[in-house]
Amino acid sequence: MSGENRVRRQKRILAALRRYVVFFFLIAFVITCCMLLFLYSMQSTMEISYSEIGVRYAAVLTMGNVLLLSLLCTVIDALRRRFMVERPVRRIVEGAEKLMRGDLSTRIEPFHGIDSESEFNIIIDYFNRMAKELQGLETLRTDFIANVSHELKTPLAVMQNYSTMLQSPNLSEEQRLEYAKAVTESSRRLASLITNILKLNRLENQQIYPAAKKYNLGEQLAECLLNFESNWEKKKIEIETDIEEEVFVESDDELLSLAWNNLFSNALKFTEPGGTVSVSLKTDDAFAAVRVADTGCGISPETGRHIFEKFYQGDTSHATQGNGLGLALVKRVVDIVGGDIFVESEVGKGSIFTVKIRRRGNEQAESNS
Repeated sequence: MSGENRVRRQKRILAALRRYVVFFFLIAFVITCCMLLFLYSMQSTMEISYSEIGVRYAAVLTMGNVLLLSLLCTVIDALRRRFMVERPVRRIVEGAEKLMRGDLSTRIEPFHGIDSESEFNIIIDYFNRMAKELQGLETLRTDFIANVSHELKTPLAVMQNYSTMLQSPNLSEEQRLEYAKAVTESSRRLASLITNILKLNRLENQQIYPAAKKYNLGEQLAECLLNFESNWEKKKIEIETDIEEEVFVESDDELLSLAWNNLFSNALKFTEPGGTVSVSLKTDDAFAAVRVADTGCGISPETGRHIFEKFYQGDTSHATQGNGLGLALVKRVVDIVGGDIFVESEVGKGSIFTVKIRRRGNEQAESNS
């Protein structure tokens, strides 16, 4: 951004030099005309005589010349304002009115000429940037609403179908339990979806602020992993851990627990029965690196470029197990606490997610460096 400001400052200096040259020639022209008219009036006065009538005639003629030159400058200034002030203002106002009416594709053409780097072009540049950002946000909002609607319809349709089937009087007890279980699972998925949407909305609108405190990261990882014990036992997944002891970080433990839970949930969800999920924690002077690896289906390079986007699901075969918000939540949490997240994956061999968290707060880290 500093480089952009430097370029803009240089352009302003060049524009000021151009304006100086224009005004120099204009003032030189006006003064030359005044001098010529003055000399002419003096010559005329001398021809008449140096009487009172001659002096009066010279004064009237000089005043007339001043009025004429003032009128000429007024006309020139009016033309200048029309083309260099009113026209840019009118174009900006018309663009703003289109934007207010909802036309987010509106863009204003910059002006070219002697004063092409004027403040109006700076305003136009920022207007176009704002319109582009608004257009992008509108696209995201539309996609978000469409995806939310689709995700809400799926569990609701399942609940509606199984609820209708539960009303049949000829159902066996086994069928009734199976249908009731399906309704319960769909309702849980719907509740999870709504909870994640609310959390992500609060995170993106910065309604959740990190409350940094010093705590043991290794203990937190172990506790979060144990919450999924029934999941890995059910699928007979082998768990490997390599967690350093007494690793303390200064961050928001509640936000980070949300990130670890989503990473562990994804790793277990996409790992086939009999596979392996490994969790490691390594440190250096500045960062603590958490690595979550699985032997699941893996992701393609194309999927990897969009994996942290809301509702994006690269593996549609597992779509019923999630709603595509987990990794978006993880990415937002990591951004808020000032960390970084990376993904390495190969189709058919699994994925590795690495999260790097500062061991100290930013201010303390800067003072110690």
